[in-house]
Amino acid sequence: MANISNQRRAEVGSKDEASTNHRSLEGMHGTVAVPHHAAGFWRQWRAFVGPALLVSVGYMDPGNWGTDLQGGAQYKYGLLWVVGLASLMAIFMQVISARLGVVTGKDLAQCCRDWYPRWTRWPNWLLCEVAIGACDLAEVLGSAVALNLLFHIPLLWAVIITGLDVLLLLGLQRFGMRTIEAVVLVLVATIGVCYFIEIFVLPQTQPSFLEMGRALLTPGFRQVGMIYVAIGIIGATVMPHNLYLHSALVQSRQLQKDEPSVRRAVQFNTIDSTVALIIAFFVNAAILVLAAMVFYGKESITVAGGQVVRFTGESDWIRVAYLTLAPLLGAAGASTLFAVALLASGQSSTITGTLAGQVVMEGFMHWRIQPWVRRLITRTLAILPAVFVIGIRGDSSVTDLLTLSQVVLALQLPFAMFPLLHFTSSRVRMGTWKNGWFLLTAGWGSAVLITVLDLYGLPDSLKAAWHVIVGG
Repeated sequence: MANISNQRRAEVGSKDEASTNHRSLEGMHGTVAVPHHAAGFWRQWRAFVGPALLVSVGYMDPGNWGTDLQGGAQYKYGLLWVVGLASLMAIFMQVISARLGVVTGKDLAQCCRDWYPRWTRWPNWLLCEVAIGACDLAEVLGSAVALNLLFHIPLLWAVIITGLDVLLLLGLQRFGMRTIEAVVLVLVATIGVCYFIEIFVLPQTQPSFLEMGRALLTPGFRQVGMIYVAIGIIGATVMPHNLYLHSALVQSRQLQKDEPSVRRAVQFNTIDSTVALIIAFFVNAAILVLAAMVFYGKESITVAGGQVVRFTGESDWIRVAYLTLAPLLGAAGASTLFAVALLASGQSSTITGTLAGQVVMEGFMHWRIQPWVRRLITRTLAILPAVFVIGIRGDSSVTDLLTLSQVVLALQLPFAMFPLLHFTSSRVRMGTWKNGWFLLTAGWGSAVLITVLDLYGLPDSLKAAWHVIVGG
């Protein structure tokens, strides 16, 4: 059977060869061995599992926490189906992203550089960088709030301390892709264990699986305001930088270009994406369910020291959850578990955000800089607005800053989704591995729906963002 890579070179010319020689994440490219395509299922699965896990942390980052907590507190299980729908659309997009990387040997940024007009490189790269910076802002805030809650460090100083995770990533990259995947697995497991204990072990939480199942299977907007929160949940779910990152991470495996090997790689990356994002769905669902069980139907609670915490649509739900979980659940450790999970969420997202930054810079511009320099620049750009706004307006501005980060992500998302679908729907680019009718329908349908909802919710989000900027 004809060699796939030779066919591709014949189709797209020598420009592709130059791009192939310029590999993103070069120190990790092709570093994980994979067995022969005829090897047993579990041997192959162990080799391919990992890239989607790194991507999945973007679907349970601090930006998701705020919307999930708000949805559960205000509407109980009424928006659980939205969490499920958002996760399903995320699976479609990440499966397609992984397929692009496996079949073409390029990541999405390289494809945009090679297959779109030259003038598009700079605006595409700058848009990606802004989106990554916005995502990093949410991660800074999540980690800083967790440090503030756990150790009572002033929030402004906690934001500055988060810059030290530059050293964490620098150390991890020296040990290779498998080590990074293992660390992220531990962080994701930490989040999962904390929520499992809070929902199933602590005495005051007894979820009704029948009620949750009914809410999951009967979509609808039955209360005023639900649609806006639903848009927030969906808008916070699919991260544009993840589409670039996943198409690069799959190439950390030593992929072969014969047809059986490509088929095997596509199949196992599809399994990897589906499993990892199902885990992310359960985490997001757990956040919403916890908020539904402990906050829904309550207007306020009195915590230690006589402080009254009121629940409103404008509440900073991350901070409210920490302050009120212990008295509401009757367990002193409930709030600590919540903060530990939040810290794990921020740190795991930090790792993948930095890798995504390297991918888009190297892919679009063919620039290479040391990872720690890249990390220092990105984190500094994320810390500065956080320090500025928190310094002027205080701790109450955290929710507003998270909203601002989601606005930026929503604006960037179509610029990642539509090129991805354009390339993977093309027989010229993908050959026989182009999207079939199911992925065509699911992918384009998801992209259009997400874009329409983001645009629908954009005016209110822009108002909130303007509120952050002017402080009015």
